[in-house]
Amino acid sequence: MIQFFRQISGRANSNLFASLPNQSSLQQMAFLREIQREMKEKNSLDVPLKELRVVVFDLETTGFYPEKGDQIISIGAVKMTGSQLKEQETFYTLVKSNLPLSSEISALTNIYEKDLSTAPIAKDALMQFFQFIKSDLLVAHHASHEQAFMKRITSDALRTRFDHRIVDTSFLIRLSNPYMKSAPLEEVCEECGIEVENRHHALSDAIMTAKVWRHYLQLAEEKGFRYLRQVYEHLAKIG
Repeated sequence: MIQFFRQISGRANSNLFASLPNQSSLQQMAFLREIQREMKEKNSLDVPLKELRVVVFDLETTGFYPEKGDQIISIGAVKMTGSQLKEQETFYTLVKSNLPLSSEISALTNIYEKDLSTAPIAKDALMQFFQFIKSDLLVAHHASHEQAFMKRITSDALRTRFDHRIVDTSFLIRLSNPYMKSAPLEEVCEECGIEVENRHHALSDAIMTAKVWRHYLQLAEEKGFRYLRQVYEHLAKIG
C-alpha cells in the first residue's frame, strides 16, 4: 500500500512539473511583458518623422483567412530610422506549417513543403521576430493582412495579445497620391520608380515596402509634416 501511494505521488509530481513552464518559457514570458510595457510607454505619434524608428515587415501565408486556419509560412523585415533604410538590419525566417501547401502558393512564393520541413515552429519563429522588432512601430503594405495573422499566431502560439501598432503604407500614400492607396505593392513601386524584385518573397517585399515608405515619408516632410500625429489629424479632417 505504501509503495502504491509512492507511485501515485511520483506520477503526480511528474505530471505537476511537466505542466509547469520551463525556464525558457518563463524568460520568453518576461521578455514579452517587457516589450508590452515599453510599448505602453512609447508615444510614436510625437516622435519627429526623421527620427522615427520602424520595422517594415511582410508575411507570406498559406491563404488569406487565419480565422479559417491559414498559417504564416515566412516572415521578412527590415529596420528604418526616418527615411534611412538599414538593409544590413534584416530578418527572415520560414515557418513550419502543418497544412499542405497548394501548388498556387508554392508557385507564388517559391516555398515548398520540403523547405518548411526543417523550419522553426510558429512559436520559435515568432519569438525570433519579437527579439528583432522589440517594441518598435511596425509598417506593412495592406497591413490588415499582417495584423490579422499576427494577432492569431501570437494568441495561438504564445498565448498572449499582439499589441504592436502596425501602420499601413496607405497612411502616407494618401497624403500625396490617394488613388494609389489600395494598389498592389508592385504598382506602387512602379509609381515610385522602385525596381520590383523577387516579388512574394517576404524579405524582398519588406524591403520594397520600406522603399515605398521612405518615398512617401520624404514627400510628407516636404509638405510640412513633422510628426505622425500631424498626419493622423490631417487625414481625419479630410476623411
